[in-house]
Amino acid sequence: MESEHSLESFCDALWLEEGLSSATRAAYRSDLQSLADFLSDSQCGRALPQARPEDLLAYIALRHASSKSTSANRRLSCMRRYYRWLMQRGIRGDDPSAAIRSARQPARVPHTLSEEQVETLLKAPDTATLLGLRDKAMLECLYATGLRVSELVSLRLAQVSMRDAVVKVVGKGNKERLVPLGEEALHWIGRWLREGRSVVLGARTSDALFPTAQAEPMTRQRFWVLLRNYARKAGIRAALSPHGLRHAFATHLLNHGADLRVVQLLLGHADITTTQIYTHVARERLRQLHAAHHPRA
Repeated sequence: MESEHSLESFCDALWLEEGLSSATRAAYRSDLQSLADFLSDSQCGRALPQARPEDLLAYIALRHASSKSTSANRRLSCMRRYYRWLMQRGIRGDDPSAAIRSARQPARVPHTLSEEQVETLLKAPDTATLLGLRDKAMLECLYATGLRVSELVSLRLAQVSMRDAVVKVVGKGNKERLVPLGEEALHWIGRWLREGRSVVLGARTSDALFPTAQAEPMTRQRFWVLLRNYARKAGIRAALSPHGLRHAFATHLLNHGADLRVVQLLLGHADITTTQIYTHVARERLRQLHAAHHPRA
């Protein structure tokens, strides 16, 4: 029975109060449903809102062997969010997850493409075709702005100012930011708008900047497939996701002297500690350059 502390109510609150994406809400729902199933099947027989610290520890111990530290910490973060939500509504007087420590996890060092690899990738689409022209514009836009793939495929015409050479992005938590478009991205988006978009749409209408032949915004999954195909065509052997170009955007900016806080703003990170994962890559690049070129290295 639906109640004020049900999973659906919690997930609705995540959207209404914090603007979290449907993918994030689905992940929270799945994690909490797994915990609820464990509680109902275990000897304690408690419902999710009544869980005790020892119940949560038993669940964590059960999942330990098959979990990475990142997955364990994501589940713990989900628990904390849920039980603090119950406390805010007066349903609980305590947070049973409060004393549970996060798992130690290695520092995340994102894999990134070299500037030469990016150049090769950007040349992969056949711009003599309509869809190749669209894909070229999308790749140039992605590398020029560092957008998340969900932000890229959901771009609308009204979000791009060709005159000011900026794109207005609606990111996580419905937060807006303005990101400059470089000359190359501006050129290819302009060509797509002049030569390709109306032809692809035909008699149909859409406000999507990069619509498919069905006049719908491209899905994240479809763009991922396109990117993998272009990476293969460009001879890039390493596994590449759309986030790889976001990593390249940030790393290459830092390698060329950009300030970390500027990169934070461009990426739309709420906390600069999230952006700091890229400084390791940039430092490693400087170390390699020093080793290659200094006479006493």
